[in-house]
Amino acid sequence: MAGVLKEIGAILASAAYVVDAIAVDGTSSTLLLADSDGRPRSPALMYDDSRSRSALPLIARHADPDSAVHSAYSSLAKAVHLKETLRPSAGDQLLHQSDWVMGRLRGRFGVSDENNCLKLGFDQGLRRWPRWIDRLGFDRALFPEVVPAGTVVGTLDPSLASELGLPPGARVVAGTTDSTAAVLASGIAEAGEACTVLGSTLVLKCLSETPLFDARYGIYSHRVGDRWLVGGASNSGCAVLDTFFTVDEMVSLSSGIDPERSTGLQCYPLSRRGERFPISDPDLEPSLPPCADQPARFLQALMEGIARIERRGYALLARKGAPAVRSVTTLGGGARNPVWTRIRERVLGVPVSALPQREAAYGTALLARRGVKRGAADRRARQASEGMPPNDAR
Repeated sequence: MAGVLKEIGAILASAAYVVDAIAVDGTSSTLLLADSDGRPRSPALMYDDSRSRSALPLIARHADPDSAVHSAYSSLAKAVHLKETLRPSAGDQLLHQSDWVMGRLRGRFGVSDENNCLKLGFDQGLRRWPRWIDRLGFDRALFPEVVPAGTVVGTLDPSLASELGLPPGARVVAGTTDSTAAVLASGIAEAGEACTVLGSTLVLKCLSETPLFDARYGIYSHRVGDRWLVGGASNSGCAVLDTFFTVDEMVSLSSGIDPERSTGLQCYPLSRRGERFPISDPDLEPSLPPCADQPARFLQALMEGIARIERRGYALLARKGAPAVRSVTTLGGGARNPVWTRIRERVLGVPVSALPQREAAYGTALLARRGVKRGAADRRARQASEGMPPNDAR
């Protein structure tokens, strides 16, 4: 991380840009246990790690049934597993990977954003930790202080800023999950507009005025300002294609695929056993097309299978009360393949516009800028209420 930040700092300095704020995004539900100085006491349990399924009966007895924690993949299930296997000491804390990076930047740990903490049990509607968390046997000190995504939480640690060649006054802004950051990058703004992030996994988000949760199907909602991103994350996606093809092979084979003609083959492409959404089943087995000896047809069938999972996901969200999807903006590695985009458009039955040039980092940068602007506006409002002149008038 330090090497990348040094390189970025040097590039920006050479172009006469000044870093004003930094925010971090990371995969939802990737969790580790660390001590008070951020030294990991465990490896990070990845977003698709389901070893914590034994925690689900305990969680089911105490957690709100509408919470997003009722999954073997949830941060809370991983937290129960870490508590039972490592027995945390005084000062230890639960950190998502973006929390850990943010803590390194600030020089202090223990703060997270409400999007990452959704699957740890945080109530985004009331913006507080629910009382039922205490019935799981945790020391509440393990859990981070939670702020809305885009909140300024401090400045760069001076020694780290010097090491990286970045301004010591640069603000550190609470980030978000990678899929939420990708949606921010997509620019969707109206209810019924949706964003599919087609990266290693398949993530669906639909903009809504109200939240929606249903743990039976892996449906959850992230709060962004006063609105909600309703959706879910499938274990299907580009990682399945990467198992069988290189990028160059996919490009070459795609040139011979007619996206208007279906293969007629049914499959449910997964890299390994287990699915989160629109089927929530850690034991679901992959179903692959029976034509592996025909590379172009095999690739197309996989693309169609993933597109059908996407269609099934959006249809499920609509049945459960989310706005019917009118259009889909898509980004991530899969969005760079125009043949696949057209296949998905045919399967979904709505316009699909690809934004291959925008990554989640772009949305995180927008969030950092928004946080700095909001912080400045709040300061001016506070100064005005206290009868103080604004900073630039002194």
